Amino acid sequence: MTQTVLNKALAVAEACADAARRTVIPHFRTSLQADAKSDDSPVTVADRAAEKVMRSILEEALPEHAILGEESGMSGHEGDWLWVLDPIDGTRAFLTGRPTFGTLISLFHKGRPVLGLIDQPLTGERWIGVAGEKTRFVSDRLPGQIGTRLCRVLKEAELSCTSPEIMTPSHTPRFANLQKRVRRTSWGGDCYAYGLLALGQIDVIAECTMNPWDWGALVPVIEGAGGSITDWQGQPLSLDSDGTVLACGNPALLTEIVSHLSHP
Repeated sequence: MTQTVLNKALAVAEACADAARRTVIPHFRTSLQADAKSDDSPVTVADRAAEKVMRSILEEALPEHAILGEESGMSGHEGDWLWVLDPIDGTRAFLTGRPTFGTLISLFHKGRPVLGLIDQPLTGERWIGVAGEKTRFVSDRLPGQIGTRLCRVLKEAELSCTSPEIMTPSHTPRFANLQKRVRRTSWGGDCYAYGLLALGQIDVIAECTMNPWDWGALVPVIEGAGGSITDWQGQPLSLDSDGTVLACGNPALLTEIVSHLSHP
């Protein structure tokens, strides 16, 4: 992995995020209709248009890189570099007029996310993570400082999850076991919750049934803010992971949290 490639990739990723913002904002809080995908999750014309414009930018700037998008699948040449895109992470929030969705852009190198960007078009917030560097938070409207909160005991932790409906029957009791050990649980947020964890507002996020486009951008952001992000076994996330994701503001709590998630 060369720094030259990474520097160019970061500029391209930001151009993609800017273009996605311009595409998505006009559709927000309109009478937008959603189609149901094969997994019953919603997709809109805004999702498809935002991914299309990002693909166009990537194909022109970095034609040697492959692209995997939630809406249009895989394209390009197989190799060391893979862009993974989620044009609107949190389409349900988007459809119901809540500004907690986001655009996720990540670049994998040899199967590992080395660049991640979380962008919230409406609030103007952007988290930028690059492997080996401190995460950057860009916002001209809302406050926030990068740095996870080092909650030292689990019973004082703020736990978050997008929705109980994302849990499978086997995961529900394991998540409930963790819930009993924390101060409280908040629901909702999609990728925005991970941005808040990077700002020290949330301590733990545990989710499942997630795809690479759901978590790829989160890895450099969380790690660059001082946290850890793994699967529920505490193992690094990979393209063939089991779909579980566990983000911890204080990595020292990881072993304890994994133990609670390992059984009902």
